[in-house]
Amino acid sequence: MSDSDSSTYSKGPMQHALKLARRGSGQASPNPMVGAVVVKDNHIVGEGYHVYSRRHHAEVIALHKAGELAQGADLYVTLEPCSHTGRTSPCINEIIKAGVERVYVAIRDPSPVVNGKGIQFLRRAGVKVFEGLCKEKALRLNEDYFHRVQTGKPFSTLKLALSLDGKIATRTGMSKWITGEKAQRLVHRIRFRHDAILVGSKTVRQDNPALDVRSSKSNQIVKVILDSELRIDPNARLFRSQDPVLIFHSCRSSLRNSRIPTSCELIKVGRGTGGLDWKEILNELGKRCINSLLIEGGGEVAASALGTNFLQRMLLFYAPKIIGGEGVSGFGSLGVSRLSDAYQVSFSRIQRVADDFLVEVRF
Repeated sequence: MSDSDSSTYSKGPMQHALKLARRGSGQASPNPMVGAVVVKDNHIVGEGYHVYSRRHHAEVIALHKAGELAQGADLYVTLEPCSHTGRTSPCINEIIKAGVERVYVAIRDPSPVVNGKGIQFLRRAGVKVFEGLCKEKALRLNEDYFHRVQTGKPFSTLKLALSLDGKIATRTGMSKWITGEKAQRLVHRIRFRHDAILVGSKTVRQDNPALDVRSSKSNQIVKVILDSELRIDPNARLFRSQDPVLIFHSCRSSLRNSRIPTSCELIKVGRGTGGLDWKEILNELGKRCINSLLIEGGGEVAASALGTNFLQRMLLFYAPKIIGGEGVSGFGSLGVSRLSDAYQVSFSRIQRVADDFLVEVRF
């Protein structure tokens, strides 16, 4: 049945499934966020969403809650059910076993081990499958997962806190705090939703950030440091948590800096324009199934990331402060000599955050 066939049915259950899926934000990775709803006689009789630590997929949770009522019911799921054995058995087996009559799938799973196989298997088993209901919303919901599966690299976001004139620190390096408390809380919610956070070694030396998340997170956040010469302070705050730490460097010596904690993983990469090779870094993170990467600067890292064309988004928090020409610019040198060489961007969202405002840029 074609995608258009699904448009004649109510979007309500699928929209509810999408809301459920968002509850897994920051806790489903490396898997995608998925929500599922079982409907019988126009009533929801079972629902579920996926959290990685709980193992079971959304469809299975919803079907278990529905119990015998799943027989002859409709299943709405935000992503194609899996047909392979991984940490759990295939969801399609549970769907068929439950006796579901119709399955509404928002969008296919692009993973090579799925990608239409689940839908095909269900149809062969006599289950009616409809595709495309709320497809665009389902795509945006898991844009990081889709990007990583299709490109081999994480969906990358650059986040900066800036004064109104584009500075991230004063001439003395003072940067705490440019933005207000509400914006800082929002940044931690943004961190919560990401798999990894990246900064340069200069930021570690100057700010000594913990790179933590101020809320419960069942999945650890990976801390990624760009440190070409392995000069990082072994007593830095970022080492005090149990989160994994990856340090990318370009040292020629194969000897490990004995000061760096042995729990850290050192990864040697080549050099690119303006620093370490971003393509190698992102490919390595992609191999580790890191779906989303939050890049937090400083200025040299921001300029380097922007110059590679590997960014998918920027989140720029502007505070009502003016620091002046002596301050540290949010972006290092980009080699722009003419206006025609400037990076042209388009705003996708502007949001007031107390006294600050957030500008979202999409590439």
